[in-house]
Amino acid sequence: MDERPADPAVPDDGRYGTDLFAPDGTGEGERIDYGALAYDAATRARLTALGVGPGWRCLDVGAGTGTISRWLAEEAGVDEVLALDRDPRFVDARPVGRLRTMAADVTDPALAPGRFDLVHCRFVLMHLPTHAEVLARLADWVAPGGWLVVGDAVDLTTADSPQPAYRRTMSAMWQALRERIGTDIGWVTGYPQLLRGLGLREVGAEVHVPPLTPDAPVTAFWRDTWLSMRDALEAGTGPEAETALEPGELDRALAYLASPELADLSPGMITAWGRRPLP
Repeated sequence: MDERPADPAVPDDGRYGTDLFAPDGTGEGERIDYGALAYDAATRARLTALGVGPGWRCLDVGAGTGTISRWLAEEAGVDEVLALDRDPRFVDARPVGRLRTMAADVTDPALAPGRFDLVHCRFVLMHLPTHAEVLARLADWVAPGGWLVVGDAVDLTTADSPQPAYRRTMSAMWQALRERIGTDIGWVTGYPQLLRGLGLREVGAEVHVPPLTPDAPVTAFWRDTWLSMRDALEAGTGPEAETALEPGELDRALAYLASPELADLSPGMITAWGRRPLP
């Protein structure tokens, strides 16, 4: 999930989690890669089902470390991939043919990267208070007959976890992300209605919920995310820090993630798609 800030040349007003997830911090690229490993198979399957392949021009918004961008260029065999990110350093570090990068802020109303047969955006809009406006802009970048595919986190499982420290830590994480970045996953199940409202057709949606096991990439993603956020989780948010974890609570949650007794379903990913009608 890409909460990373932009290129240092782009002013950062605090919306992008600089104090939580520094892009040049030790292990940040690996943390993002763990999230990609957890959800890439579901994304690739959906894009394949929509027919992505030779002849397509693709835009990957919030490309992260570039796992989907590279798959589109190298395995799906599309003609062109543009990976757009405020900080594309991780994509640039492993260049491939037919893949180029653009350092840009998707919230910039002047941004106009062109028209594409596929616009893909994953784990970005949930962090933006202006998600509705940005979603409309993404839809405008889809060529007639092309597809918009968007994905974000959806947490349908944490409340039912039998482990109190895990429940509390995950809840504190969502609250801290909301307070510090503006993250909001409460609206994401409305994606089908939003896409239809933008005039897209053949709209669909699906949810992927991976199991948490000690050796799963998604488990490593949450572990590294919580470790990066330790100070925020233990300090809490709000005027009286009412969401602060108790002493030792985060460590109990981390121990649970590493335990053979781990038996939970991770927060998942909702993917929604829609097609721009032909003239």
